[in-house]
Amino acid sequence: MNAMERVTIDDLLKGAAKIAVTGHVRPDGDCTGACLGLRSYLLGLNPAYMVDVYLEPAPAVFSFLQGYDEIRLYTEGEYDLCFVLDVSDAERLGRNAALLEHAGRIVCVDHHVTNAGFAPESFINPQAAATCELLFDMMKEEQIGRETAECLYLGIVHDTGVFKHSNTTRHTMETAGALMEKGIDPSRLIQDTFYAKTYLQNQLLGRALVESIVFCEGRCIVSMISRKTMEFYKAAYEDLEGIVDQLRVTTGVECAIFLTETEFRVFKVSLRSNRRVDVSRVASFFGGGGHIRAAGCTMTGTFYDVVNNLSEQIVLQLESE
Repeated sequence: MNAMERVTIDDLLKGAAKIAVTGHVRPDGDCTGACLGLRSYLLGLNPAYMVDVYLEPAPAVFSFLQGYDEIRLYTEGEYDLCFVLDVSDAERLGRNAALLEHAGRIVCVDHHVTNAGFAPESFINPQAAATCELLFDMMKEEQIGRETAECLYLGIVHDTGVFKHSNTTRHTMETAGALMEKGIDPSRLIQDTFYAKTYLQNQLLGRALVESIVFCEGRCIVSMISRKTMEFYKAAYEDLEGIVDQLRVTTGVECAIFLTETEFRVFKVSLRSNRRVDVSRVASFFGGGGHIRAAGCTMTGTFYDVVNNLSEQIVLQLESE
């Protein structure tokens, strides 16, 4: 089922007492907010529910969210129901894909255009700005408490770039407004989790900008952080958050590419575009996925191999204008 008819979270809970919630590898704000927001909502409905959240370590900047300290890393036990949030395909679950084999029912809630409906019960809406926006639509507003609202608002803020990306709609803003009325502190949340940077993060951003390269007559920009650089700075991958978006806002650039070397000649690829390039198509060509303006994949080869292969797909779209 791939549907967005009015089905509530409450409707999906029938017969469930042990519930697992999980999201994609390297969880971002939307993924973390969605998972912890749903946990908070479920426990608000019934404190007797057993709700376990499984995620890779989420950025410490989100540690103020209720339930963060109780996140589990890897699958344990059997569950009546498993919610898979902000995940476009099973591979994006990493080791927690094992949950799909240990749950009586699997429900996916997602907004990625590349999600083909891998879960038996899928609620997918690519027009939504964030998975947290979809969850809000599936929850009963009067049952959303402050802690749940904080989680959902954070997810929307991060996936819209504080409401500046083209995925922001009137409904997105109305949803954010309704969450604000639950008593959250939006200014603090935005400043502390989106804009605030550590000295290390600023060092890495500066290096990425200085070492960036423009090509395709200035319409594309690329930069890379190597394993050697990560080791030198003793950096974690969460310290690279926001670099690709800063590359994207370079005047004249249509498409930004940021590569992170995770293993020898293995790169995590982050893609962003402004108006003309559907980067989800580019990422899908190389086995990844995402959104029209923000997507990613993993590629192997030298830096130049990866950039050349990506640029071929990007140029195909630029030349078809």
